[in-house]
Parts: sequence; structure tokens; C-alpha cells
Amino acid sequence: MRATALHTDLYQLTMIAGYLAGGIENHRATFELFIRRLPPHRSFVIAAGLDTALDFIESLRFTEEDVRWIEAIPALRRASPAFFGYLRQFRFTGDVWAVAEGTPFFPYEPLIRVTAPLAEAQLLETALLAIVNFQTSIASKAARIVGASGGRPVMEFGARRAHGVEAALYAARASHVGGCDSTSFVEAGREFGIPLSGTMAHSWVLAAGSELEAFQSYVDNFGEHSVLLLDTYDTVAAANLVVAAGLRPPAVRLDSGDFLELSRQVRAIFDAAGLKSTRILISGDLDENRIRDLIAAGAPIDAFGVGTALTTSEDAPALGGVYKLVQLQEGKRVRDVMKRSTGKATWPGRKQVFRVIEEDKAACDVIALDDEAGHGRPLLEQVVSGGARVVPRQTLAAIRARARDLIAELPEPLRHLEAEASYPVLVSSRLDQLRGQTQV
Repeated sequence: MRATALHTDLYQLTMIAGYLAGGIENHRATFELFIRRLPPHRSFVIAAGLDTALDFIESLRFTEEDVRWIEAIPALRRASPAFFGYLRQFRFTGDVWAVAEGTPFFPYEPLIRVTAPLAEAQLLETALLAIVNFQTSIASKAARIVGASGGRPVMEFGARRAHGVEAALYAARASHVGGCDSTSFVEAGREFGIPLSGTMAHSWVLAAGSELEAFQSYVDNFGEHSVLLLDTYDTVAAANLVVAAGLRPPAVRLDSGDFLELSRQVRAIFDAAGLKSTRILISGDLDENRIRDLIAAGAPIDAFGVGTALTTSEDAPALGGVYKLVQLQEGKRVRDVMKRSTGKATWPGRKQVFRVIEEDKAACDVIALDDEAGHGRPLLEQVVSGGARVVPRQTLAAIRARARDLIAELPEPLRHLEAEASYPVLVSSRLDQLRGQTQV
């Protein structure tokens, strides 16, 4: 993404100006990013967006044009010249720990932990939340859809319904993390190496002299990559037309109607004509529940194209992650802090998350202080040191494989769409004791 320091909220800038005025901008601060609750019908969510966030952190700068524009903001007109000088030389110099992309996680578990000079850590809040909340939402939705597909391929088709083209790009990325096989969005194929998939549009058929002409010319042009769209006029009639014309397309797509009945009829027509290898793809207002029901009914469908419900995470479009100060070091004094707000209380101190594995399955997680050990497999690893990335960039294929393996590691009831099961997240005795001792 094109990183700009103006990808922030105004109050981040006013706080930084205030920190400088109070002489505390370089106090060492630790913030943690986490979610307070799971979205409806979810029993876990999938970490996504870290690589995008690290790119943002490493390239974060205020240009001279940025600073001149900020100088004209009414709320900052009384800020000292030192504040604007600080912006001109800004670089992130802190450390970041994070849970690996593709990892399932749960409420109150730190997903990202930032330790840096207070003003630097403060500035990251808005962008980190925007990046991670969105991609985690989409990856988690994709995991549900892919889990419902019974091993059949799922194609992400939602760019045209995304909330802008940048959202379309990162939704395609997150969907691949969550398990989708391909995307229709060409820029995502170029940017992230995601396999591309697509068919013809209804306008191709409507623009042709006849439906047969549309089918024949498409096959002539695209050969083994041809997917014929059957439902422009009459789906069953179109299937019969394909057979009568002697066409042998690799796949056909149904985009409307009763998918269960139509897929059965099309499959029967093709099988009777020896087109048993021609796959049936469907698209059109699909989500995990419709896919589950079609598979349960025995629909002979080979793959699914999912758009709106996936790219917008339609049933749970806002994840609600937060970024909270948990520790402040003032010289040699280290002060752990916490909120006590009703419904928004936090846990103090720098934390680690441990996953306990029993018989190759995740049994529980333990949230502990960062210097504890022995609780299980630690999930947070250092990814930035002194402002520079210290972990190699991973391919999306590797991240997608991690998500697949770690989802399979979860207890089986957690993978049900109904999300009736809950997963135990425990708090270490030392962290619990620290919370009782922390006053502010």
C-alpha cells in the first residue's frame, strides 16, 4: 500500500503534540492490539494483515507537503515549532511482536505488541487497526466459507462489491489467507501472486448474435480456460445447446435460480452426453450457510464463486479490535497501566500468549506476562527490532497453509458454523496478581 503518515486520526497528532509539550514523547511505551469479543457466529478469528502492517511501519514518514498541510489544521495551530520539526524527522524506531498470520486467536489475546517511544507507538494506532481489523475480518469469513465447502475450491469474486478498489485488493489477499483458492481481481494476482479465475459475463452472451455463437466463440478464443455461463436465458436449454453443438467446455457456471435442482439437471445432461469431466461452478449471493446446505443436499457442484458476503464480511463487517497502552517506562521506573472502564477494562503489563497442545490438538490458551515460560507454545514473536523488520517476508501460500493446519489443530466443535462451542482462554496467576496490584 502507499504508506502515508496521514493515515491516522487527528487525536493521534494532538496527543503527540501534547507529549512533546510535556516532555514525555520518548518515554518507553507498550501498546497491545486485541479484540474484546468474537463477531456473531464465530468461535475464533484468523490473524491477517501483518505483512501489510509491517510495510506501513517501515515506510512511515511525514513529507514536507504533509507537514505544511498539518500546520494549517486549526486544532494544531498552537503546537510548538518543535512538534512540526519532530514530524519532519519522524521514523519508527521501536520493536514489534506479533502473532503469525494465519493463526486462529481469541478475545483479549494480544495480536500485536508494540514497544517504542510513546509518540511513535501512538502514531501507529489508527493504521494498524484499519489494516488488521479489515484483513482479519475477511480472512475469518473466508475460513468459514472454505470450511463449509467440503474441500471444493472457493473463488473470491467480490471486487465489484468491495468498499473501494483498495479494499478489493486487500480483501483478495485476506481471502487467500483464509483458504480461498483464487481471486477474480487482476491486481491481486499481480501484487500477491494469487491465482486468477474468471468466466464470461452475461453481456458476452447478450452481445453475441446467439447463445450458441457466444459459446462457440468463447471456446475458440480461450480453449482450455473456457467457462461457459449458462443462465442468461434458460439454464437447462443452454446445457442442451452445449451438448448439441458438440462443445466440451472444461466448466460451466450457474449464477441464478435453484442451484440444487439446476445443478442436478445440468449434471445429468452432461453425464448422458459423456461430458463427465465438465465441472459445474456456481456463483450468486452465496455464503457459508447456502454452501453448507447445498452440499448437505448432495448438489453436484464442483466449485463456488463467492463475492459480496465474503469481500464485505457481510454478517460481521466490523471486528472491533482495539490498541491500548499497557505499560509505560519513565526513566528507570516501569509503570503497568490498565483501563477500568465498564465493559472496556484491559489487562496491564507486557504479555505473551501460549497455546497448550494435547494429543495434537489445541486444548487451551494462556495469557501471561511476557517474561513467563512453560505454559505452552508462545504465539507472539518479534517481527520488528529498532524499526526494521527482522523476519523474512512469507509467501501467501505459506501463510494459507499455516492457517489450514492451525485451524485443523483446533477442537472440532469450534469449526462448526453455528459456533456453539467455546475455547478456554486462561490467565496466568502472575498476570492476575498484577491486575489486582495495578491502580491506574
